[in-house]
Amino acid sequence: MIRYVTQRDVKRITEIYNDYIINTTISFEVKPLTEDEMRNRIESVLAHGPFLVWEEDGKIAGYCYAHPWKERAAYHNTLETTVYLAPQYFRRGIGTQLMHALINQCRVDNIKVLIACITANNEASIKMHEALGFKQVSYFSQVGEKFGQWLDVIDMQLTL
Repeated sequence: MIRYVTQRDVKRITEIYNDYIINTTISFEVKPLTEDEMRNRIESVLAHGPFLVWEEDGKIAGYCYAHPWKERAAYHNTLETTVYLAPQYFRRGIGTQLMHALINQCRVDNIKVLIACITANNEASIKMHEALGFKQVSYFSQVGEKFGQWLDVIDMQLTL
C-alpha cells in the first residue's frame, strides 16, 4: 500500500536510510542519522513536496519523496526525487510503483520538472528512472569520495 508518511514511520525510514549510509555509496552521507534528524528532514520535505511510503504487512518497505532542487525562487517548479527500499524488497517493482505515485502527485501539484541525482554506478536506479521516462542530462566525474572510492554522479530529468 502506498500512502503519505506519518510520524510513526520515522524509526523504520531512519533504519532503511542508515543502511545505505553505512553500507553503500548510493548515499553520499557518511554518518548515520538519528530519528530526530530524520523527523526534521521529513517535516522539511512535506513543507514543499510529497513524501510517500510503501507499507506491506504493517512494515515500511521503502519510501520516496520530492524536495526543492535548488534554493533560488525561480526553481520553485523543479523538485529533486529520492527513493530508497529495504534490501529484502528489491526487484519487486516497489520502487517503480512508488515513483509512479510520486510523479503523479507532482503532476497534481503542478510541478514542471523532476531531477534525480544518482551515483553513476547505481545501475538499477538508472534503469528504473529510464523506464519512468527520465533522461540523463549531466555527468559529474569524481565529485564524491566514500569508502576510499571516487564517485561519479549523474542527473536525470523528467519534464512533466
